[in-house]
Amino acid sequence: MACWRPVRRYARMSKDDILNDDDDSAIPDSLLWSRDLEKHSFGEFSFAVVQANEVIEDYSQVETGRDATFIGVYDGHGGPDASRFISDHLFLNLMRHARERGTISEEILRSAFSATEDGFLTLVRRSCGIKPLIAAVGSCCLVGVIWRGMLYVANLGDSRAVIASLGRSSKIVAEQLTRDHNASLEEVRQELKSLHPDDSQIVVMKRGVWRIKGHHSVFQQIRFLWNILFIQHQVSRSIGDAYLKRPEFSLDSSFPRFHLP
Repeated sequence: MACWRPVRRYARMSKDDILNDDDDSAIPDSLLWSRDLEKHSFGEFSFAVVQANEVIEDYSQVETGRDATFIGVYDGHGGPDASRFISDHLFLNLMRHARERGTISEEILRSAFSATEDGFLTLVRRSCGIKPLIAAVGSCCLVGVIWRGMLYVANLGDSRAVIASLGRSSKIVAEQLTRDHNASLEEVRQELKSLHPDDSQIVVMKRGVWRIKGHHSVFQQIRFLWNILFIQHQVSRSIGDAYLKRPEFSLDSSFPRFHLP
């Protein structure tokens, strides 16, 4: 509730929504939710969520056991399909690989990520005939696993894991544990250029922003002529985004913005 009350104050829409700070049940907001402190194998955890969009494109999960704790944050874009698929399958893939090896390691975490990516691309392959825009759905994927006192962190995209500790004079010191995969960073652009030396369009500056393949897309639901989603591809690693990865998923002529050299 220490997090919850300030968020509620920030989220007020008008002076008529004034809340009593001691009244935790007043005017519930379906876009805000939290879980208070609960125990896990090496301490306690809690979380608070502010939902940004009416349609949830982001998923998160916390799984606790006797020897391990799993935390996942999946920042979707283009739709909820990829982030929902990750939420349903990544942890299960990790458990399957961990049981086979009898432990958790960096290699096993990588294997779980790869299995989840392969599974989602299989779903795209099966679905794109009736739902072509699923080829343009993707998600960042950030995971932390505590296993017998060791913290493992895995990341695709530009979500961040941060660890906090008490420094001198009891001040909290924050340390970023992950590296952002975002085309706004010079090191990421250089990495992309080195991986794709024959593609002069792999990163392009458009309207003051660096983008993968110069891509800046507006999806349209053609039948109703509604603009339903606006997406900017700045992340250089993700689960999904199949049309940016494999020619077989290039969308048909109804979606000219997705035809990429």
